[in-house]
Amino acid sequence: MRGFSALDIGLAVFSTGVFQMASIPLYAFLANRVDLRWLMMIGLGLFAVSMWYFAPITHDWGAAQLLLPQALRGMAQQFAVAPTVTLTLGSLPPARLKLASGLFNLMRNLGGAIGIAACATVLNNRGNMHFLREAEHLNIRNEAMGNLLQGFSDQFVAAGHDALDAQTAALRQLWGLAWREAQTQTFGDIFLLILVCFAIATAMVPLMRKVGAPKGPSADAH
Repeated sequence: MRGFSALDIGLAVFSTGVFQMASIPLYAFLANRVDLRWLMMIGLGLFAVSMWYFAPITHDWGAAQLLLPQALRGMAQQFAVAPTVTLTLGSLPPARLKLASGLFNLMRNLGGAIGIAACATVLNNRGNMHFLREAEHLNIRNEAMGNLLQGFSDQFVAAGHDALDAQTAALRQLWGLAWREAQTQTFGDIFLLILVCFAIATAMVPLMRKVGAPKGPSADAH
C-alpha cells in the first residue's frame, strides 16, 4: 500500500522472526513442565490476539504499527506449531510414525492451501463490495471529492497535460485511492475472520488427548 521496497518489507516484518527465536528458550523451559495442550492454547490464543491488533490496519501502517501484532504472531508460532506436532504424533509407536508423519504433512499442506484459497476469495469479494460502497459516495454531490479531483487535475495541467487528459488522469488517480482503501478494509475483514478461526481452534484444544513431551528425538522422525 505504501510502495515499500523488498528491504522495507523485510524490516517491517522482521520482528516476527526475532520474537519467535526469543521465545524458544521459554518454550523449551515450559515444554517439560506444563501440559502441551496449555502451551498450544497459549499459542493459538496469541495468534487470535495478534489478528485483533492487525484488524484496524490502515494504508499508512509501517514497521512501528506492525511491531506489536508481529511480535505476538512470532511468539504464537513457537507456542502453537511445536506442540501441534508432539500432540499429533507423540503417542504413536515408531512403526507407524513414518506413515503418520507423511499424512500429517499432507493435511497441513492441504489445510494451508484451503486457507489461502478462502482468504483469496474473501479478498476478491469483500474488496469489490467495499469499493462499490465507496463509489456510492463518490459523486458530483460530494464537495470534498470535487475539490480533490480539481487539485489532481490542476497538478496534471501544470505538468503539461491538456484539460481532457488531466481530468482522465485525475479520475484514474481517484480510482486508485478508492481501490487502495477498499483493499485495506478487506485485509481488516480477513484478519477478523482468521481471529474467529483461531478462537474456535483454541476452544477445541482441551478435546485433544494428553501427550507428554518427548524425551528425545525419535529415530523415525523427519
